[in-house]
Amino acid sequence: MVRPSTLLALGALAAAAVACAPADNTASPAGTASPATSTACGKDQLKLVNAGKLTIGTDKPAFEPWFKDDDPANGQGFESAVAFAVAGELGFDRDEVQWTTVKFDTAYAPGPKQFDFDVNQVSITPKRAEAVDFSKGYYTVKQAVVAIDGGKFAGAKSLAELKDAKIGVQVGTTSLAAVKEVIKPSADPNVYNDQIDAVTALKNKQVDAIVVDLPTAFYVTAAQVEKSKIVGQFSATDGAPEEFGLVMQKGSPLKSCVDKAVDALKSKGELAKIEQQWLGSAAGAPELS
Repeated sequence: MVRPSTLLALGALAAAAVACAPADNTASPAGTASPATSTACGKDQLKLVNAGKLTIGTDKPAFEPWFKDDDPANGQGFESAVAFAVAGELGFDRDEVQWTTVKFDTAYAPGPKQFDFDVNQVSITPKRAEAVDFSKGYYTVKQAVVAIDGGKFAGAKSLAELKDAKIGVQVGTTSLAAVKEVIKPSADPNVYNDQIDAVTALKNKQVDAIVVDLPTAFYVTAAQVEKSKIVGQFSATDGAPEEFGLVMQKGSPLKSCVDKAVDALKSKGELAKIEQQWLGSAAGAPELS
Protein backbone atom coordinates (compact mmCIF):
# COMPACT_ATOMS: atom_id res chain seq x y z
CA MET A 1 0.00 0.00 0.00
CA VAL A 2 0.47 0.32 -0.22
CA ARG A 3 -2.28 0.41 1.22
CA PRO A 4 -1.43 3.06 4.05
CA SER A 5 -5.04 -2.02 -0.43
CA THR A 6 -13.47 -10.61 -2.69
CA LEU A 7 -15.30 -9.80 -5.07
CA LEU A 8 -15.47 -13.49 -5.63
CA ALA A 9 -18.63 -13.56 -3.58
CA LEU A 10 -20.01 -10.68 -5.56
CA GLY A 11 -18.87 -11.94 -8.92
CA ALA A 12 -16.97 -8.80 -9.84
CA LEU A 13 -13.54 -10.07 -8.95
CA ALA A 14 -12.13 -13.45 -8.58
CA ALA A 15 -11.56 -11.89 -5.24
CA ALA A 16 -11.90 -8.41 -3.95
CA ALA A 17 -11.62 -6.51 -0.93
CA VAL A 18 -8.07 -2.48 -0.49
CA ALA A 19 -5.60 -9.19 -1.57
CA CYS A 20 -6.63 -17.35 0.34
CA ALA A 21 -7.01 -20.65 0.20
CA PRO A 22 -3.73 -21.72 -1.28
CA ALA A 23 -3.85 -23.02 -4.78
CA ASP A 24 -2.77 -26.52 -3.98
CA ASN A 25 -1.49 -28.86 -1.32
CA THR A 26 2.05 -27.57 -1.60
CA ALA A 27 1.16 -24.79 0.78
CA SER A 28 -2.32 -25.61 1.89
CA PRO A 29 -3.76 -23.47 4.66
CA ALA A 30 -5.51 -26.64 5.68
CA GLY A 31 -2.16 -27.69 7.04
CA THR A 32 -0.16 -29.63 4.47
CA ALA A 33 3.36 -28.29 4.77
CA SER A 34 5.95 -28.77 2.07
CA PRO A 35 9.57 -29.64 2.91
CA ALA A 36 11.75 -26.83 4.16
CA THR A 37 13.39 -24.85 1.37
CA SER A 38 16.84 -25.99 2.46
CA THR A 39 18.50 -27.71 5.38
CA ALA A 40 19.55 -24.31 6.78
CA CYS A 41 15.91 -23.23 6.65
CA GLY A 42 14.41 -26.22 8.39
CA LYS A 43 11.77 -25.01 10.81
CA ASP A 44 13.63 -26.48 13.79
CA GLN A 45 16.56 -24.19 12.96
CA LEU A 46 14.58 -20.97 12.54
CA LYS A 47 14.80 -18.27 15.20
CA LEU A 48 11.16 -17.51 15.92
CA VAL A 49 9.41 -14.92 18.09
CA ASN A 50 7.44 -17.73 19.73
CA ALA A 51 9.11 -21.13 19.87
CA GLY A 52 7.40 -23.75 17.73
CA LYS A 53 5.00 -21.26 16.11
CA LEU A 54 5.32 -19.05 13.05
CA THR A 55 3.83 -15.69 14.09
CA ILE A 56 2.38 -13.57 11.28
CA GLY A 57 1.19 -10.00 11.70
CA THR A 58 -1.49 -7.99 9.89
CA ASP A 59 -3.85 -5.10 10.55
CA LYS A 60 -7.45 -5.19 11.77
CA PRO A 61 -9.87 -4.95 10.12
CA ALA A 62 -8.34 -7.19 7.49
CA PHE A 63 -10.00 -6.14 4.23
CA GLU A 64 -10.90 -8.11 1.13
CA PRO A 65 -9.59 -9.11 -1.33
CA TRP A 66 -6.45 -9.46 0.79
CA PHE A 67 -8.34 -11.36 3.50
CA LYS A 68 -11.88 -12.64 3.82
CA ASP A 69 -14.43 -12.15 6.62
CA ASP A 70 -11.85 -10.13 8.60
CA ASP A 71 -10.21 -13.43 9.56
CA PRO A 72 -6.57 -13.80 8.42
CA ALA A 73 -6.39 -17.30 9.90
CA ASN A 74 -9.06 -18.79 7.61
CA GLY A 75 -6.70 -19.11 4.64
CA GLN A 76 -8.96 -17.09 2.33
CA GLY A 77 -8.05 -13.93 0.47
CA PHE A 78 -4.85 -13.20 -1.43
CA GLU A 79 -2.56 -12.32 1.45
CA SER A 80 -3.83 -15.03 3.77
CA ALA A 81 -3.15 -17.52 1.01
CA VAL A 82 0.32 -16.10 0.38
CA ALA A 83 1.14 -16.18 4.09
CA PHE A 84 0.10 -19.81 4.47
CA ALA A 85 1.93 -20.72 1.27
CA VAL A 86 5.15 -19.18 2.61
CA ALA A 87 4.58 -20.94 5.93
CA GLY A 88 4.19 -24.23 4.08
CA GLU A 89 7.45 -23.68 2.21
CA LEU A 90 9.14 -23.13 5.58
CA GLY A 91 7.72 -26.42 6.83
CA PHE A 92 4.85 -25.19 9.02
CA ASP A 93 1.43 -26.79 9.12
CA ARG A 94 -1.62 -24.59 9.58
CA ASP A 95 -1.89 -25.32 13.30
CA GLU A 96 1.70 -24.13 13.72
CA VAL A 97 0.83 -20.65 12.41
CA GLN A 98 -0.56 -17.93 14.68
CA TRP A 99 -1.68 -14.41 13.81
CA THR A 100 -1.20 -11.15 15.68
CA THR A 101 -2.72 -7.71 15.09
CA VAL A 102 -0.28 -5.04 13.92
CA LYS A 103 -1.26 -1.56 12.74
CA PHE A 104 -0.22 -0.86 9.16
CA ASP A 105 2.29 1.91 9.85
CA THR A 106 3.61 0.14 12.95
CA ALA A 107 4.67 -2.85 10.88
CA TYR A 108 7.47 -0.97 9.12
CA ALA A 109 8.39 1.41 11.96
CA PRO A 110 11.84 0.99 13.55
CA GLY A 111 12.23 -1.28 16.55
CA PRO A 112 11.74 -4.88 17.69
CA LYS A 113 8.80 -6.83 16.27
CA GLN A 114 6.41 -9.28 17.87
CA PHE A 115 5.96 -11.16 14.60
CA ASP A 116 8.18 -13.29 12.39
CA PHE A 117 6.83 -11.54 9.33
CA ASP A 118 3.97 -9.16 8.59
CA VAL A 119 1.73 -9.27 5.51
CA ASN A 120 -0.36 -6.15 4.95
CA GLN A 121 0.04 -4.67 1.47
CA VAL A 122 3.26 -2.99 2.52
CA SER A 123 5.09 -1.66 -0.51
CA ILE A 124 8.85 -2.02 -0.60
CA THR A 125 10.47 1.42 -0.52
CA PRO A 126 14.06 2.49 0.21
CA LYS A 127 12.95 4.62 3.16
CA ARG A 128 11.00 1.79 4.80
CA ALA A 129 13.90 -0.59 4.13
CA GLU A 130 16.07 1.55 6.38
CA ALA A 131 13.95 0.45 9.35
CA VAL A 132 12.88 -3.10 8.46
CA ASP A 133 13.78 -5.98 6.19
CA PHE A 134 11.55 -6.92 3.27
CA SER A 135 11.19 -10.21 1.52
CA LYS A 136 11.37 -10.34 -2.23
CA GLY A 137 8.20 -8.94 -3.75
CA TYR A 138 5.17 -11.21 -3.82
CA TYR A 139 2.81 -8.90 -5.75
CA THR A 140 3.29 -6.10 -8.27
CA VAL A 141 0.69 -3.43 -7.63
CA LYS A 142 -0.78 -0.39 -9.33
CA GLN A 143 -2.76 2.47 -7.85
CA ALA A 144 -6.34 3.26 -8.82
CA VAL A 145 -8.65 6.27 -8.70
CA VAL A 146 -12.24 5.67 -7.54
CA ALA A 147 -15.02 8.24 -7.94
CA ILE A 148 -18.80 8.37 -7.80
CA ASP A 149 -20.22 7.51 -11.22
CA GLY A 150 -21.49 10.67 -12.86
CA GLY A 151 -19.30 12.90 -10.71
CA LYS A 152 -17.18 15.72 -12.08
CA PHE A 153 -14.03 13.59 -12.35
CA ALA A 154 -15.55 10.17 -13.04
CA GLY A 155 -14.85 10.47 -16.76
CA ALA A 156 -11.21 11.52 -16.48
CA LYS A 157 -9.01 9.89 -19.11
CA SER A 158 -5.68 11.20 -17.85
CA LEU A 159 -3.96 12.12 -14.61
CA ALA A 160 -3.88 15.75 -15.74
CA GLU A 161 -7.69 15.82 -15.66
CA LEU A 162 -7.56 15.09 -11.93
CA LYS A 163 -5.53 18.18 -11.03
CA ASP A 164 -8.50 20.03 -9.57
CA ALA A 165 -10.02 17.05 -7.78
CA LYS A 166 -10.28 16.88 -4.00
CA ILE A 167 -8.72 13.48 -3.34
CA GLY A 168 -8.95 11.32 -0.23
CA VAL A 169 -6.22 8.87 0.73
CA GLN A 170 -4.90 6.94 3.72
CA VAL A 171 -1.92 8.25 5.68
CA GLY A 172 1.40 6.45 5.47
CA THR A 173 0.65 4.69 2.19
CA THR A 174 2.27 4.67 -1.20
CA SER A 175 -1.15 5.74 -2.42
CA LEU A 176 -0.57 9.05 -0.63
CA ALA A 177 2.87 9.37 -2.20
CA ALA A 178 1.33 8.61 -5.61
CA VAL A 179 -1.24 11.38 -5.15
CA LYS A 180 1.41 13.93 -4.19
CA GLU A 181 4.11 12.89 -6.63
CA VAL A 182 2.23 11.55 -9.65
CA ILE A 183 -1.22 13.16 -9.74
CA LYS A 184 0.01 16.37 -8.05
CA PRO A 185 -3.43 17.88 -7.40
CA SER A 186 -3.69 21.64 -7.01
CA ALA A 187 -5.19 21.22 -3.52
CA ASP A 188 -3.65 19.11 -0.77
CA PRO A 189 -5.37 15.72 -0.49
CA ASN A 190 -7.61 14.87 2.45
CA VAL A 191 -5.55 12.40 4.49
CA TYR A 192 -7.23 9.82 6.73
CA ASN A 193 -5.87 7.57 9.45
CA ASP A 194 -7.65 4.50 8.08
CA GLN A 195 -8.70 3.39 4.64
CA ILE A 196 -12.31 2.98 5.70
CA ASP A 197 -12.40 6.69 6.62
CA ALA A 198 -11.35 7.63 3.08
CA VAL A 199 -14.03 5.31 1.69
CA THR A 200 -16.64 6.91 3.95
CA ALA A 201 -15.57 10.37 2.78
CA LEU A 202 -16.15 9.31 -0.82
CA LYS A 203 -19.52 7.83 0.07
CA ASN A 204 -20.52 11.10 1.77
CA LYS A 205 -19.16 13.14 -1.16
CA GLN A 206 -16.65 14.91 1.04
CA VAL A 207 -14.03 14.18 -1.61
CA ASP A 208 -14.26 13.86 -5.38
CA ALA A 209 -12.21 10.67 -5.54
CA ILE A 210 -10.01 8.37 -3.49
CA VAL A 211 -6.78 6.61 -4.41
CA VAL A 212 -6.18 3.02 -3.27
CA ASP A 213 -4.39 0.00 -4.67
CA LEU A 214 -6.15 -1.57 -7.64
CA PRO A 215 -7.57 -4.74 -6.04
CA THR A 216 -8.97 -2.66 -3.20
CA ALA A 217 -10.57 -0.35 -5.75
CA PHE A 218 -12.57 -3.26 -7.14
CA TYR A 219 -13.84 -4.07 -3.68
CA VAL A 220 -14.75 -0.44 -2.96
CA THR A 221 -16.82 -0.21 -6.13
CA ALA A 222 -18.49 -3.59 -5.71
CA ALA A 223 -19.16 -3.71 -1.99
CA GLN A 224 -18.53 -0.45 -0.19
CA VAL A 225 -19.71 2.57 -2.18
CA GLU A 226 -22.83 2.37 -4.32
CA LYS A 227 -22.67 3.89 -7.81
CA SER A 228 -18.90 4.27 -7.62
CA LYS A 229 -16.52 3.40 -10.44
CA ILE A 230 -12.84 2.90 -11.10
CA VAL A 231 -11.75 5.94 -13.08
CA GLY A 232 -8.50 4.23 -13.98
CA GLN A 233 -5.24 2.72 -12.80
CA PHE A 234 -1.73 4.14 -12.86
CA SER A 235 1.79 3.32 -11.77
CA ALA A 236 3.04 5.03 -8.63
CA THR A 237 6.63 5.01 -9.85
CA ASP A 238 8.50 6.00 -13.00
CA GLY A 239 11.15 3.31 -12.61
CA ALA A 240 10.97 -0.09 -10.96
CA PRO A 241 7.45 -1.44 -10.41
CA GLU A 242 5.90 -1.11 -6.96
CA GLU A 243 5.85 -4.42 -5.10
CA PHE A 244 4.44 -5.67 -1.83
CA GLY A 245 6.92 -7.43 0.46
CA LEU A 246 6.67 -9.40 3.68
CA VAL A 247 7.97 -7.25 6.53
CA MET A 248 10.53 -8.50 9.04
CA GLN A 249 12.53 -6.91 11.83
CA LYS A 250 15.72 -5.26 10.61
CA GLY A 251 18.47 -7.87 10.49
CA SER A 252 15.99 -10.74 10.76
CA PRO A 253 17.67 -14.16 10.54
CA LEU A 254 14.54 -15.35 8.69
CA LYS A 255 15.00 -13.09 5.68
CA SER A 256 17.04 -15.46 3.52
CA CYS A 257 14.67 -18.34 4.23
CA VAL A 258 11.56 -16.26 3.55
CA ASP A 259 13.15 -15.06 0.30
CA LYS A 260 13.79 -18.66 -0.71
CA ALA A 261 10.18 -19.51 0.08
CA VAL A 262 8.87 -16.65 -2.08
CA ASP A 263 11.23 -17.64 -4.92
CA ALA A 264 10.05 -21.25 -4.71
CA LEU A 265 6.39 -20.21 -4.87
CA LYS A 266 7.14 -18.05 -7.90
CA SER A 267 9.10 -20.74 -9.73
CA LYS A 268 6.38 -23.35 -9.15
CA GLY A 269 3.69 -20.96 -10.36
CA GLU A 270 1.92 -20.96 -7.00
CA LEU A 271 1.97 -17.19 -6.54
CA ALA A 272 0.47 -16.76 -9.99
CA LYS A 273 -2.30 -19.24 -9.16
CA ILE A 274 -3.10 -17.49 -5.87
CA GLU A 275 -3.14 -14.12 -7.60
CA GLN A 276 -5.45 -15.38 -10.32
CA GLN A 277 -7.81 -16.91 -7.78
CA TRP A 278 -8.16 -13.84 -5.59
CA LEU A 279 -7.17 -10.89 -7.76
CA GLY A 280 -8.00 -12.20 -11.20
CA SER A 281 -10.04 -9.25 -12.49
CA ALA A 282 -7.65 -6.54 -11.35
CA ALA A 283 -6.23 -5.96 -14.83
CA GLY A 284 -9.51 -4.65 -16.23
CA ALA A 285 -9.30 -0.96 -15.31
CA PRO A 286 -8.31 1.65 -17.93
CA GLU A 287 -4.82 3.14 -17.77
CA LEU A 288 -4.34 6.77 -16.78
CA SER A 289 -1.23 8.53 -17.99
